[in-house]
Amino acid sequence: MTETKQFSRPSEASIERRFAKMCNDRGAECRKFVSPGWRGVPDRLLLLPGGKCVFVEFKAPGKRPTALQAKRHDELRSLGFRVEVIDSKEGADALLEEVLPR
Repeated sequence: MTETKQFSRPSEASIERRFAKMCNDRGAECRKFVSPGWRGVPDRLLLLPGGKCVFVEFKAPGKRPTALQAKRHDELRSLGFRVEVIDSKEGADALLEEVLPR
């Protein structure tokens, strides 16, 4: 009997950790964003050279933000901030290449 290998999809936490490390390695700060009293805020605040920032929400592959998270994203966007939702390693890589090209 042959054994088939099953490959698990990366978890939300592993995508987030990898993204934060890669950002920091490229000279940006990718900080955990916690705001007591304001639930539903994005997971990370990406601080870029030149005074730019991006809020980043990480989700498990195929998952979407909750209604409260979507509301917070809309509130931040209405103030002119960029908010990205990432649910894959590829999505994280694409954002990274866009905002911090090598």
